[in-house]
Amino acid sequence: MKIWIDADACPRPIKDITLKAALRLQISTILVANQVLSIPQNPLIKFVRVDKGFDVADQYIVTHLQPNDLVITADLPLADQVVAKGALALNPRGYIYDAESIREKLSIRNFMTEMRDAGIVTGGPKTFSAKDKHQFAAALDRVLCQKR
Repeated sequence: MKIWIDADACPRPIKDITLKAALRLQISTILVANQVLSIPQNPLIKFVRVDKGFDVADQYIVTHLQPNDLVITADLPLADQVVAKGALALNPRGYIYDAESIREKLSIRNFMTEMRDAGIVTGGPKTFSAKDKHQFAAALDRVLCQKR
């Protein structure tokens, strides 16, 4: 099993929590982004810089992940592709995507996009909070315990 982090928009605390857990459990972790990131010097942690462009990092992850891998992402279309390949996707707010939940989340996302485009709904997701960080840490721990 490997952990993949869709690192461009991933909150720093989530990257830190994930890397600490990966090192503690000796799990290979790959951060994928289109900008340079500072990562700990450890053979278990790798950074892949991809070209800038729409979904370039997502496509890199989907192309290289294996069915038992875990992907940390808030990107629902990426999570959908991850689940379709038999891997697991975990949102930075601690939500685990599976085959059933991803369809529902994509439907809601598409509906809200239509509402925003029509000017009916404005704004985006709520601010990332300490509660979100705690929920992520708990979900990550559950997932890693089940997979090991």
